[in-house]
Amino acid sequence: MAGATASNAVLSDNLTIPLIDFSAFIYGDKATTLSTAQAILRGFQDAGFIYLKNHPIDSSTIQRTFDLSAKFFSRLLEEKDALSWTTPEANRGYSGQGREKTSNAFDSNDIAKEREQAGDDLKESFEIGLEGVDGMPNHWPDQADRDGKVFKEHMLDFFGQLHELHMQIMRAMAVGLGIERTWFDSYCDEGDNTLRLLHYPEVKAEVFKQNKNQVRAGAHSDYGSITLLFQDMRGGLQVLSPNGNFIDATPIVDTIVVNAGDLLSRWSNDTIKSTKHRVMEPPTPADTHPARYSIAYFCNPNFESLIDAIPSTYDGVEGKKYEAVKSGEYIVQRLSATY
Repeated sequence: MAGATASNAVLSDNLTIPLIDFSAFIYGDKATTLSTAQAILRGFQDAGFIYLKNHPIDSSTIQRTFDLSAKFFSRLLEEKDALSWTTPEANRGYSGQGREKTSNAFDSNDIAKEREQAGDDLKESFEIGLEGVDGMPNHWPDQADRDGKVFKEHMLDFFGQLHELHMQIMRAMAVGLGIERTWFDSYCDEGDNTLRLLHYPEVKAEVFKQNKNQVRAGAHSDYGSITLLFQDMRGGLQVLSPNGNFIDATPIVDTIVVNAGDLLSRWSNDTIKSTKHRVMEPPTPADTHPARYSIAYFCNPNFESLIDAIPSTYDGVEGKKYEAVKSGEYIVQRLSATY
């Protein structure tokens, strides 16, 4: 780890997820900036996951987002269904329980088999994409009432703050890789990202006892470049260890869990890991587990960007493992199988 800028958030079963002081990258001297960037990159290379503390997103803003999310999910089902998710291309709107099955499979038939074994994921979600994209409007509740207008205004502001953090993390990765600090900027500046609000409803422990395969969200890796995840304190997130076991990624107050996605792994010529994770029954014993909320910001390269191996991750053309792929086409392919 990089001196005082990093410690361990998770250390179990050969899985080490670092806890990194991101302010050391933003405000540190040249040597501290470099060592912090290298610690971030190493976390993605070794575990596919890091935790960030002392990041630029204010804790009151995060709490406000959780509060507004809970208030949205408490709406009547018919109000939420009126804002339903439509297509993989748009990837915006509300998805009720059973609509999506998180999975690593590309084929919808394989995902259907997973549903038979494990049942539906015990969650509902609301997707917010880049505002103002022609033919792909966000599905806001702002026409319903004043609360809907407040929700829209806050989420748009939050989306913008997270996009800026996305850019900063990609700059840290570039520094760690030893390439130009702004190398990723032209690939990520459009903000073709997705803000996902997640609600895992209250559930009786008996549900998990009756079906040992039951999950709140099935094992999967994410599709894009990185994901910024805000957890509440309920617990349940688990990350796959190098030994093949799922290990608790315990919530830490005022941190963001950041994980690498499949497209970044491909982009880095597999030098960065996209690690499977899932949401299970909370670790605290209870007859009834209370609702869990999380907020995920899925970061992608601009959808029109052609993704080819990053400089410094391969030697010669023969060293490239993958053909170049357009970012948007890859993301839509993965979403098409999931819904």
